[in-house]
Amino acid sequence: MTTKVMAGIAEKNASLFRRIRVPLGDPAVWIESQAESIAMVRDLEMDRVRQHSSATRVTCPTEFAPPTGLSPDRETATAEALVELLQQRQVATVTADRSLPFLFTWHLLQAGIRVEYDAAFGVLDRRGKSEEEIEALARAQAVTEKVMRLLCESVATATVAADGTLHQSGSALSSDRLRSQAAIAFLHQGFSMTHGAIIATAPQVADCHHAGSGTLRTGTPVVIDLFPRDETSRYWGDCTRTVVHGEPSDEVRRMHAAVLEAKAACSERLLPGCTADAAHRAAEDTLLRLGYRSSRGTISDEPSIQHGTGHGIGLELHEPILLDAGGPEMVNGEVFTVEPGLYGRRDGGVRVEDMLVVSAGGPRNLNRLHGGLDWRP
Repeated sequence: MTTKVMAGIAEKNASLFRRIRVPLGDPAVWIESQAESIAMVRDLEMDRVRQHSSATRVTCPTEFAPPTGLSPDRETATAEALVELLQQRQVATVTADRSLPFLFTWHLLQAGIRVEYDAAFGVLDRRGKSEEEIEALARAQAVTEKVMRLLCESVATATVAADGTLHQSGSALSSDRLRSQAAIAFLHQGFSMTHGAIIATAPQVADCHHAGSGTLRTGTPVVIDLFPRDETSRYWGDCTRTVVHGEPSDEVRRMHAAVLEAKAACSERLLPGCTADAAHRAAEDTLLRLGYRSSRGTISDEPSIQHGTGHGIGLELHEPILLDAGGPEMVNGEVFTVEPGLYGRRDGGVRVEDMLVVSAGGPRNLNRLHGGLDWRP
């Protein structure tokens, strides 16, 4: 009988949190086998974990203190108690996920308990989302879109100074100012922007992950990428839109049309059994066919492809697997962002990103917000 073990801080470890269902800041252990599932947490957290987790037993380190006693160090004590629990059950081998802290591994090995690694443990089960998880992601995306609309309309309705810079309520409209507006709006919704946000325009946007800074200008595309976390469910939103104040250039219009076509080509391949590699290549091949080149790892003056097409999302902003070269088969219920983009110093950047669910009946898009360049209400 296989015994699987996870350990660490549930507040930081998404796979552990998904089992314990309480974002604990203290060390915790999850043990599962065909016979039972055990959550070992701090004694004062036991009732909360009983209410929220599916564990068949909730215990604490003091219930499994070894004959020599427990260390005063809380994490070490939890590892010692784990060893004692396993020894009482005569478990000689455990299977661990990728996140098992070395402290726990060391104590297991010192006790003569063999530790085996399962690359899929804590990954594969999180890839296929339950309906409850998909609903949490849909809510996170809906709130993200609400704030996205606010920001895009702020750019579209700004006033223009003589030098072409944008102003709002008499002051310069900058990337930093919009980022602050987004953070406040998300805070009111119970969301956090722990990773910040991308609000970037030319020439900075030629680096596709540049956060953006400085005053925005008319006629130049602004890429807005918002990725907040719902602090209630702990699931993430992730949405990108591109807005142009005034009239976009012919080249920006062409870039935008290419990005939308690439996004559609990828999206229609989000089916169980299709590979993430094929979905990514559908988007990339579309952009290459339309005359854009790949410059991954290199910032370019001309609009070019700089990244893969998307990533998994859930309890973490970036989850396995990637929509990129070599990506394996997708599974039913898996949720991806689809976000092809083009970037260059000369014309700026264009990216449009939606969140989609892999389904045998065809992909389900959790976004409702339009993906155009004109955001005038």
